Amino acid sequence: MWSTRGKTSAADATAGPRGVRNLRWLPALLIVISVIFDVSTPPQYSSSPLLAAAPAVAAALLSQRGTVLVGCVAVVVDLILGVTPMGHPQANHPIDIANVAIIAVVAVYLNHVLRSQGRLLVTVSDVAVAAQRAVLPHPPTRLGPLRLAARYVAAQAKAQIGGDVYVVQETPYGVRLVVADVRGKGMGAVSAVAVVVGAFRELADTEPVLGEMVERLEDSAVREARRRAGDLPLEGFVTAVVAEIHPDDGRVRIINRGHPAPLLLQDGTVRALEPAEPDVPFGMGALREGRSPADAVKMVPGSTLLFMTDGVTEARDRTGAFYDPVERLTGVRFASPDELVDTLLRDVARHAEGRRQDDIAVLAVSRSER
Repeated sequence: MWSTRGKTSAADATAGPRGVRNLRWLPALLIVISVIFDVSTPPQYSSSPLLAAAPAVAAALLSQRGTVLVGCVAVVVDLILGVTPMGHPQANHPIDIANVAIIAVVAVYLNHVLRSQGRLLVTVSDVAVAAQRAVLPHPPTRLGPLRLAARYVAAQAKAQIGGDVYVVQETPYGVRLVVADVRGKGMGAVSAVAVVVGAFRELADTEPVLGEMVERLEDSAVREARRRAGDLPLEGFVTAVVAEIHPDDGRVRIINRGHPAPLLLQDGTVRALEPAEPDVPFGMGALREGRSPADAVKMVPGSTLLFMTDGVTEARDRTGAFYDPVERLTGVRFASPDELVDTLLRDVARHAEGRRQDDIAVLAVSRSER
């Protein structure tokens, strides 16, 4: 449920993307252009507006010291242009100098505000990352003969937490996992994510029967939906796939609660593991009769199970066509689950032409040849 990010400083936060950082020379260029404009045009034309723009632009692009420096240079240049033969003195030149000085002071203040906001954003981001990792630690990369890879891509740029969930746990009954999509986005979904993850982690180790574990997860989802203020019980649903894998012989049992079907990949073939009996999401168990049925499948050495949320299957191109992972992955071979997951995410991004329409969580589990 996260992506790898390096440390971010307050200065980096105010500097912005690389394209913005490359514009740091713009305030100096504005000053140079203003000088050229002033000496090459008739006296009735003033370059003071260009000089005033320099500190204003610097406020968004430079540090506080850089903004102060640009403001001082702009005032000095405007003053020199008014008292030397190089420029064209005007009657209202003192007013122009005053305007440039006032804008320079305002620019320094705006720069201070921007830097403060940048530090605040970094703090909020760090809190989100800490909450995310505390609630949902990254799954292991290997469990016996199983190799795993997981990725999370938020719908909103630079968001680091959402309602898509994956959890993998080694238990006395095999490797159990859940991939789910919790209703809600951002920090509002954290409480529901915590309930799903906490209930799964406890039940996965203590409930020997997969179907019974899923029923108790249903009870937890219903209680959470009723607890959340402003939500009707049936609105607090969670789509999920719960699976139990026996690494030694490759036996797999899957219970799908209204979630996109996982895929079984082997030797370039891709098969969607649609449930034999469709079921409702967690939190909507009152609408069904009986217990959730489990489907069985076999993972042979070299095969891979791919779990995903609907951010993959509902990604659209400009014509409105949905992304079809079965069609796009058929015939393609992957050396590792990491390669599979990265290839899938790049392909989804190409299909959607970079537009992020929903959070994406992907989990791949491969059974080694050895």
